[in-house]
Amino acid sequence: MQEKLPIDLKNIVKAALVEDVGHSDVTAQLVPENKLITAQLVSNEKAILCGVPWFNETFAQLDENVQIDWQAKEGKTIQPKQIICYLVGPARTVLTGERTAMNFLQLLSGTATQAGHYAQAIQHTRTKILDTRKTVPGLRTAQKYAVRCGGGTNHRMGLYDAFLIKENHIMAAGSIAQAVTTARTLSPELRLEVEVENLQEIQEALKVGVKHLLLDNFNLSLLKEAVALVNGQATLEASGNVDLKIVVAIAETGVDYISIGSITKHVQAIDFSMRVVDY
Repeated sequence: MQEKLPIDLKNIVKAALVEDVGHSDVTAQLVPENKLITAQLVSNEKAILCGVPWFNETFAQLDENVQIDWQAKEGKTIQPKQIICYLVGPARTVLTGERTAMNFLQLLSGTATQAGHYAQAIQHTRTKILDTRKTVPGLRTAQKYAVRCGGGTNHRMGLYDAFLIKENHIMAAGSIAQAVTTARTLSPELRLEVEVENLQEIQEALKVGVKHLLLDNFNLSLLKEAVALVNGQATLEASGNVDLKIVVAIAETGVDYISIGSITKHVQAIDFSMRVVDY
């Protein structure tokens, strides 16, 4: 797995440890200070493994003496009852870091797995799956990394790195043309995308040279009409109430992208278990 790691990874792990450990792990103090143990992490379901760097960083921040031997690779499919890694080190540290490390691994593997389901479903088309800003607060960079691990593509990171002019922006600005003109004046270097709700708004956007259009809640028939109308003048992103039952049909209309908020918003964590096997 060669995906670029988020620059805030260490800070996110630090914050998670502060949240969980506080001033100390009072239960871990019941174990002798010099006790060494070996533990193994097992997957209880099929998934795409994601979050290894966060797992490693959790224990690195607690005690550099914990050794982790990975039996599975980041971004690869794992199976039920598969041993994912072994941990060897001070018992107190392994027990203290267990939940924080697994929280990252479970959430990010869940995100990657969900993205993978969608990406695999439409792999016979040229359409790409996009994420959104509907992420767990504080974990946006981590979840967007996980989307890439699963075969998806990242949309904008936040409100600062691209214009996405939506219905309310258009109403407040006065028109699509006015909103686009102002955006180009303020930051002409940024990507600019306009959300449209009908074919008339597509034509308005095309007249002012918009190159990226978000088709909001278009049904399949309208999506096909939009693809024909635009005819390559702009990239088209379909969005709104997308699930695995309809994603293939949407992709087969010829749109360039499908954005799906549920990939990061409705995450079902992957079930992992950690057990001490030698003590």
